[in-house]
Amino acid sequence: MRIAIKAVKFKSWVQAVAAVMLVSTLVACGGGGGDSNSNSSGNNSSFTLNGGSLPASPTQQPIAANAANTTTITVGPGVNGVVNIPTVSVTICAPGSTSNCQTINNVQVDTASFGLRLVGSVINQSVLGALPVSAVSGGQLAECATFADGYTWGSVRTASVAIGGETTTAAIPLQIIGDMAASTVPARGCSGSAENTVSDLGANGILGIGTAPNDCGATCANAVTAANYSNYFACPGGASCARTAVPLAQQVANPVANFPVDKNGVIVQLPAVSNFGTASATGTLVFGIGTQSNNTMAAAQSFTTDAYGDLNNSVFNGTTVQAFLDSGSNAYFFSDSSLSLCSSNFQGFYCPSSAQTRSVTLGGANSTRATASIGILSASMLFGNSSSYAFNDLAGQISGSSAFDLGLPFFFGRYVYYGLDQTATPGGQAPFVAF
Repeated sequence: MRIAIKAVKFKSWVQAVAAVMLVSTLVACGGGGGDSNSNSSGNNSSFTLNGGSLPASPTQQPIAANAANTTTITVGPGVNGVVNIPTVSVTICAPGSTSNCQTINNVQVDTASFGLRLVGSVINQSVLGALPVSAVSGGQLAECATFADGYTWGSVRTASVAIGGETTTAAIPLQIIGDMAASTVPARGCSGSAENTVSDLGANGILGIGTAPNDCGATCANAVTAANYSNYFACPGGASCARTAVPLAQQVANPVANFPVDKNGVIVQLPAVSNFGTASATGTLVFGIGTQSNNTMAAAQSFTTDAYGDLNNSVFNGTTVQAFLDSGSNAYFFSDSSLSLCSSNFQGFYCPSSAQTRSVTLGGANSTRATASIGILSASMLFGNSSSYAFNDLAGQISGSSAFDLGLPFFFGRYVYYGLDQTATPGGQAPFVAF
């Protein structure tokens, strides 16, 4: 089992969000009990709440992934044994081709980033060589996509993208991670550790399907703001990379926004799991909201968000926080000094001596307000079972007190909806999240 903090995806160039304490530790997991049955919601007597309590777990079950607008989500060991990493399979094709294609498994589902990024080493050369490299400002286009736990560096290319039975109407921009030499990484604009390999990333790529249609928007399209904040770089001759403005049409694109019909959003559906961890969990990613008989809107509460899916009027412990529902974070991440932190073996995670419950009041740009209660168990206890990879009560620390990350544990037993920002079209829907 490999324990890694994966949190606060892809926000640094558009807004100030404090990053978690970062760690990627190979842990020798052994001993301990645990429920190793997939999708189990029962408790395990070898664990104890130590006098504490957990909130009632939601119990929604995913629909079958047998329709064209669905695909299977898997939470399990994946490519590198990282816990709480939801993955799907994605097929890419050279533009205009239906034969020069490749299906890539174990691509992380990330609802807090936008666009498809694939590790170049997992793409066969016949496909990779046929994906045109985008050009801008007289040089090839590259991107440094900055996450809280590091960055991905690589060229921007175009490909047709298919997920489940859905295919983009045309080739779209995507990032190829790690296909450029480390010497080309710009000194200004990339921060943290490089995550340009499957081992570093914990997946073969990242599928960003959050509320934005592309990954940077006006910040990178406007030359004035792009000069300091763009994550895109023009690289004449593949080197001497310098920040550049990039039109929206050339920015890495959310594939869902480019599907023909089911393009207004997604529903992430994961089953309920045991409070003490399960070996794996199988759910469903549904494309479109209200476009088919299997994707009707049935959420109890819906929140209008900013362009990036954030709930900026949320409150935790009396402090206004920016909350977000992020399948790309493998735990809840928030700041709470009353919770004990783990020892160095699990640095950055919480290890309370008894089960804990915390509540955050979620507030979007509309008038909707709702309280979300989460459960927290000691990460040390949970990780004691080397066969478990799906946890619904794993939590860690985020620096500062201005953010609250409802990571993958929040998704188990829920239908979580993401409505894409379509305000660029007159009368188009505002971005929203719902559950």
